[in-house]
Amino acid sequence: MIEFKNVSFEYQPNSPFASKALFDINLKIKDGSFTALIGHTGSGKSTLIQHLNALLKPTQGTVMIGDLEIKPESKQKDIKVARKRVGVVFQFPEAQLFEETVLKDVAFGPKNFGVSLEEAEKTAREMLDRVGIAEEFFEKSPFELSGGQMRRVAIAGILAMQPQVLVLDEPTAGLDPKARLEMMNMFYNLHIEQKMTVVLVTHNMDDVADYANEVYLLEKGHIILSGLPSEVFQRPEFLLKHQLGLPKATSFALKLQKRGLDFEKLPTTQQELVVQLESRLKRG
Repeated sequence: MIEFKNVSFEYQPNSPFASKALFDINLKIKDGSFTALIGHTGSGKSTLIQHLNALLKPTQGTVMIGDLEIKPESKQKDIKVARKRVGVVFQFPEAQLFEETVLKDVAFGPKNFGVSLEEAEKTAREMLDRVGIAEEFFEKSPFELSGGQMRRVAIAGILAMQPQVLVLDEPTAGLDPKARLEMMNMFYNLHIEQKMTVVLVTHNMDDVADYANEVYLLEKGHIILSGLPSEVFQRPEFLLKHQLGLPKATSFALKLQKRGLDFEKLPTTQQELVVQLESRLKRG
């Protein structure tokens, strides 16, 4: 489990350029959960996720990653293990590729943590297979691949570290709808099959509704709403007021409401919408 206890963070503290980004954050990410972080641009989401693998340390408060405690005074050598426990897929991760072959790029992370070359390459092969990269590409330069394939290779490199937690920062940015769906299903399958904890940062409310089982809404460095997606999306006026979208099923249900069709509970997924409409048809 990951827990934030009264965490605040300030960029360039004690300087004329000091800027506070997080304010007294308290949250829990349960082991094995699929948690979504949502919020308008500038809400503090990216700053928060950089605390998950100790890229940033809190200015105040404590971040717990399992039994690892990260405080303002923590030494980097003591918290480096966080980067093995928590893998972060930043936006456009393919920009981080650099090795001469796909296999070498994916094997780099494990080797950097002291794994033998043979074991690192074995793990790399397994992870490339898991993300859908065929063996025929292993000895190619990653820069010869398509954009979607490059992103999968970059994700395989993070999975090769065998993290317990996978953090996804807008992982489908720039992908077409088909590729987006394939990518999100891949992450969800990892979550289910490997019992992997997933943290998703996204502006796509359909992904939140379809995959997440917990949501935190951030605004200006504060958590202003949290709960199950089915609960959070029952407050459409609140979300729209805070410049957030809604799942397509919820938006469509609201349009039907304006035409006189009532819903006992606003649907958040396409499946829920279909079930409720079919139920109404059967009742006449």
